[in-house]
Amino acid sequence: MTTVDLVALRDHLRPVGAALREHALAIDADPGALHTLLDSGVLPYRQLGGFPPGYLDDPLRVRGVPVHVRTCVERAVVAETLAWGDASVVVGAPGPSMSGIVVDDLADDEQRDRFYRRVAEPRTWTFFGLTEPDRGSDAAALETAVVELPGGPDDGSAPGHGSPRTVLRGHKKYVGNVARASLGVVFARHRPGPLGVGVYLVDTDRPGFDAAPLVLTGMRSIQLGEVRLRDVPLRPEDTLGRHLSPSRRGLLGAVRTFNRLRPVVASLAVGVTQAALDYVRAERSSFTADERWRLETFDDRLHAARALVLQAARAADDDPADGTLPAAAKAAALDLAEEVTHAVPPLLGPGARWEHPYLDKLVRDVPGLEMMEGTRTVQRLTLAQGWLQGRARHAELV
Repeated sequence: MTTVDLVALRDHLRPVGAALREHALAIDADPGALHTLLDSGVLPYRQLGGFPPGYLDDPLRVRGVPVHVRTCVERAVVAETLAWGDASVVVGAPGPSMSGIVVDDLADDEQRDRFYRRVAEPRTWTFFGLTEPDRGSDAAALETAVVELPGGPDDGSAPGHGSPRTVLRGHKKYVGNVARASLGVVFARHRPGPLGVGVYLVDTDRPGFDAAPLVLTGMRSIQLGEVRLRDVPLRPEDTLGRHLSPSRRGLLGAVRTFNRLRPVVASLAVGVTQAALDYVRAERSSFTADERWRLETFDDRLHAARALVLQAARAADDDPADGTLPAAAKAAALDLAEEVTHAVPPLLGPGARWEHPYLDKLVRDVPGLEMMEGTRTVQRLTLAQGWLQGRARHAELV
C-alpha cells in the first residue's frame, strides 16, 4: 500500500499534463515529434517509469518525499493526471512500461539488474511481446515457440555440429514501441499444456528480430508494431522465472501483470473523460438546461468511476492474482470514456471534430484504450467469474 500523498502527487503533475496537451496534436500528426517533447524536458519520463530504488539518482520528489511510482495506486494517479494532456504519450514514453511489471514479478536478481540498468539509460524503450495476429492476447493459445535446433553454438550463427541451440520462432503483432525498443519480454510456448508457456527477456539487436511500426488512427505515440521472430537465439539466462517452479511463471506472470495494469488503463480513460468535459466547458460559455443536466450527470459518473479505479488499484496492490475489481474498473471507465467523447463534440456544433482537432484526437484514442489488456468483453467475463466466486461483492460498481 502506498504512503504517498495522492492529492499532492496529482497537484505536482498537473503542469506536466498541461504541457503534454500543448504537444499532443503535433505528436498525433507525427509520432517522431515525441522526441521534441523529450528534448523539452517537461516530461520526467524516467522519474515516472517505475524504477526500483537504486536505479535512478534523481527520483520524483513530491513535497520533498521521493516517489518511485512502483505501486498500482501511484501508477493510476500518474496515468490519469497525464492522460488529461495526452494518454498516447503516457503509454508511448520510454521506460520499463509493462515489461517492468512482469520483470518485477518473475525475474531473479541478475535478470532484474540486467533489465533496469539497461532501461535506466535515457530514451530506452521496452516492449511487451504477447499478442499474436491469429491468437490475440490469449496467452493459453500462443503459437510463438521455443525451438531446439540440432547442432550449432548458442551465438546466433548457422547450425553446425555443436550443441543444440535454442531459438524463438513466431510472429507478434500490436506490440507497443517494439520498432524502437532496445529490449523487452516475449511470451512463447516451450511445450504443450498450461504450464508450457514461458516469458523470455530479449534484446532487439539479436539476429532474426525484425520489427516494424503499423499505421494507426489513434494513440499514435505508442507506435504499435509487429515483430517477426526468425530463429532469434535464446540463452538460458533469458528465461524469466528460471528460479521458480513452472506453476509460478509463464501464464501466471501474464495474469498478474494484466491485473496490475488494468486499473492503469482505466485511469487513462478517466483522464481522457475529464479532458473532454473540461474542453467543452472551456470552449462554450452557456448551455441549455438539458445540456447542463447531461454534463452534470457525466461529472457524477466520472467521480464514481475514479473512485472505483482507485479501489481496483488498491486491490491489485493487495492481491495481484485477483483480477475482479481491475476488470470492473476498466470496463466501467471505458464505457464512460466512449460515451462522453462521442457526446461532447455535438455540443460544439456539427463540425466540431474538424474545428477542434484535440476533441477529434480524444475520440480516436479511446478505441486504443479498449484494446489494451483485454477488451471490455474479456473484462465482463472476468468480473462475472469473480462475482460468481464471491469476490468483489463489497464493491460499489458504476
